[in-house]
Amino acid sequence: MTILASGTAAPSPAPSEPAFGALLRGWREQRHITQLELALRAGSSARHVSFVETGRSRPSEEMVLRLAEHLEVPVRERNALLLAAGYAPHYPETPLDDPSMEALREGVERLIHAYEPYPALVVDARYDVVAANRGITMLLEGVPERLLAPPLNAMRLTLHPEGLAPRIRNLREWRDHLLTQMGRQIALRRSEVLRALYDEVAAYPVPDRIGSEPAGPVAHFALPMRIEHDGRVLSFISSISTFNTPMDVTVAELAVETFLPADPATAKYLQKHGELRWRQSFPVVPMRRTSERATLLAYRDA
Repeated sequence: MTILASGTAAPSPAPSEPAFGALLRGWREQRHITQLELALRAGSSARHVSFVETGRSRPSEEMVLRLAEHLEVPVRERNALLLAAGYAPHYPETPLDDPSMEALREGVERLIHAYEPYPALVVDARYDVVAANRGITMLLEGVPERLLAPPLNAMRLTLHPEGLAPRIRNLREWRDHLLTQMGRQIALRRSEVLRALYDEVAAYPVPDRIGSEPAGPVAHFALPMRIEHDGRVLSFISSISTFNTPMDVTVAELAVETFLPADPATAKYLQKHGELRWRQSFPVVPMRRTSERATLLAYRDA
């Protein structure tokens, strides 16, 4: 499997530090919650929430965390709320290669390795790949080396006209799905980094040739990604998992994406040919214990 060590993710840039009240009001309005509703959920009063938003009252550290929890504010942004209110950040941001993350690293390794021969990868909040198994590296055969240079970004790699995009038979539908997913994350996190990435990949030209092979008689229960590989078309359903109740920014922003075969032919091909191909080209490589981002190409050709 491939594990790419990742440095600490940079927080979203901001031109200035807004007051806590303005930040709180912004999150509340984004969630379409009234002051009264928020107060009832947080065990406070509408008057107090109003005073906090207008700067007439300073909330306690406990109240900041309680309000953030009931507004479902992402962990990184909860730290920003605390700083704006005059408190120290509550959630650490530990690099993945830190010794304290050993249990997490080993767990991720076991998880994505156990999913083989099917593809699985782990991305951070910027969709940079921090881990991938050999099912993923198999699909990357033929991708130009420059697109595999660090940091490897899943969205760029998928939608770039020289990446996987020309091979995806239902590219228009899959592209719409990915852009919608990114749009939801931008709304949730208010990330300028994600906004810039969205603008970049949305501007990529759609290749003129997009396969027109029919999906076949299989009734799909979710939108599949149909991708050409080694002279055949493989079909996958994507599933994304995150960690429950994370207490660290790094962990909170990790997402595990697995690709389940969407038809019997895909499953049969991977089970029959995957192990043989990996013995020839894709050795198992342990996690890099370095703060530098590694290139997937180095692992692929190891």
